[in-house]
Amino acid sequence: MEAKPRWRFPVMLPKISVLMSVYNGSSYLHESVETIINQTFTDFEFIIINDGSTDKSESILQKFQKRDKRIQLISRGNKGLTATLNEGLGYAQGQYIARMDADDIAFPDRFAKQVEFLDQNPDYVAVGSRVLLIDPEGLSICPFAQQTSHEEIDNEHMAGHGGSIVHPAVMLRRSAVQRINGYREEMQIAEDFDLFLRLAEIGRLANLPDILLKYRMHPESIGHSHRLEQKRIANLAVMDAHRRRKLAPPTKIDSGGEHQSSLSELHRKWAWWALGAGNVATARKHALLALTKKPVSSQSWKVLACAMRGY
Repeated sequence: MEAKPRWRFPVMLPKISVLMSVYNGSSYLHESVETIINQTFTDFEFIIINDGSTDKSESILQKFQKRDKRIQLISRGNKGLTATLNEGLGYAQGQYIARMDADDIAFPDRFAKQVEFLDQNPDYVAVGSRVLLIDPEGLSICPFAQQTSHEEIDNEHMAGHGGSIVHPAVMLRRSAVQRINGYREEMQIAEDFDLFLRLAEIGRLANLPDILLKYRMHPESIGHSHRLEQKRIANLAVMDAHRRRKLAPPTKIDSGGEHQSSLSELHRKWAWWALGAGNVATARKHALLALTKKPVSSQSWKVLACAMRGY
């Protein structure tokens, strides 16, 4: 008896794989996930790895998984961000990789604009965007002005200056990330900075001029609580980049300052930024917090006076 042919239907792979690592993110997780599943561009898989959370993150994520079939939830013990991102890359099937953090807020057209850019510019391997800095409670601090061209971005990185591309705002070409073997775990806490240096050696980087993400600032975030160690590792990445590119060793690299910012200094900085952007309520809030942390500081009294005046 002649065997009947088996029809094989092509597997439709998603355009984007969204990668989110979650560790005790329950305070902001609901809002963050909502802004991804409500994107105007809908052809994506959403890979969420619960990296050993001990709060309510797991139950929140399970509810989202039941609600949206695009969500793939992986839950296991804590391994750290860099290992988790590499694990997520192993699951990813999309042409593009979109990063997202569990406490940030994506604008609805983020994916649509970034996909359009990468589709139209095949020589680009990564595209970020401008971001709006917000405080832990979601109040606007100020827009963060980043460079937009490849040359400007890479020059900043090679000088040791971070932040030219904001990690949770970036979309990457998966083939390029695979080509450089993903994130280097020895660069933990500066893994994104190192990734962008290596990507710039095989393609071009850009930032869209649009604000497509609200980036939440925290006093306890890596960039504040481990600033000096992060700068040390970033500087190692810069020296590695000089060696790979067969350039002379850098004569000067951004040291990141000689001390860790105190909470008073941090709130004072946010107050000045907010005031400069016209966000007076945010400026007053953080000026008061700066003064509370260090009542004898003349600089804290100065920013409070300016914030109360409104300029």
